[in-house]
Amino acid sequence: MHHHNHYYGQTHILARWCGLDDEHPPRIRGYLQHGWNVGCGWNPVHEFFDGAWRYTWSDPPRRRGHSLGRRDYHVVGAPFLYLAELEPTLGAVPEPERRGTLWFLFHGWEGGGKGGKIEGDHARLISEIKETETEPVTISLYYTEFERPEVRRAYEEAGFEVICFGKRGWNYEGTDRRFLYKQLEAFRGFKRVAANRLSTAIFFGVAAGCEPAVYGDPMELEGDNPLFGGQARIARLWPEMLGKQIDLATARATTDAELGRHHLMPPAEMRMLFDWNPRD
Repeated sequence: MHHHNHYYGQTHILARWCGLDDEHPPRIRGYLQHGWNVGCGWNPVHEFFDGAWRYTWSDPPRRRGHSLGRRDYHVVGAPFLYLAELEPTLGAVPEPERRGTLWFLFHGWEGGGKGGKIEGDHARLISEIKETETEPVTISLYYTEFERPEVRRAYEEAGFEVICFGKRGWNYEGTDRRFLYKQLEAFRGFKRVAANRLSTAIFFGVAAGCEPAVYGDPMELEGDNPLFGGQARIARLWPEMLGKQIDLATARATTDAELGRHHLMPPAEMRMLFDWNPRD
């Protein structure tokens, strides 16, 4: 089982969905997509074991993978959607009481010496956020930026509340299996979700009932792989998801497609797919 499957506690959520131990979940004998992806579900240079199944959230990554000659795909739906089904009231407030914007800064990753830090004009972005948002703003930083004092202080000194949902984990260490629980609970209290790049958080926010926005300096990621196609590719393929005011019905339709809402499966089917049924 690849350690990416544990990111954000996703395997733990699927194990709970299947009625199994979600503290020590069984293996997924393959590769589970861990975030929204503009390619075939994974990093362009990700290494796979021959014959391993690739479990994507939705059909578009599967189709893109097939176009590259890759096989052994199965679409399962995003674990976040299963969590929302498991926790229908977590953080829920009546629609008129939703307030404010949960704003996600594009983040780096645990890249070590291979890169992973973001660089951009934070002052300019802060100014644009203040000019755009009409209700209180909470800035969400991934821990890679939250632990960079110069980044965190820039937003705190601008008057924003700054939060961090924790760590996704790395090599089975430090996984916060409540990561997505905390996000779901937060999303359900906000009116808007926004970010400076179209990202997983935007789709999760829309799925949890938020109005989306994507604007501002998209920042540069050290070591970013050009095979993804960059911001130009995102603007070409998902133009309806960019802007300060986005049509909500359209955003919800795109979100359902990208998160694979129509591919969610009952527990018995998932247990069979992952070979999670007990053996006599």
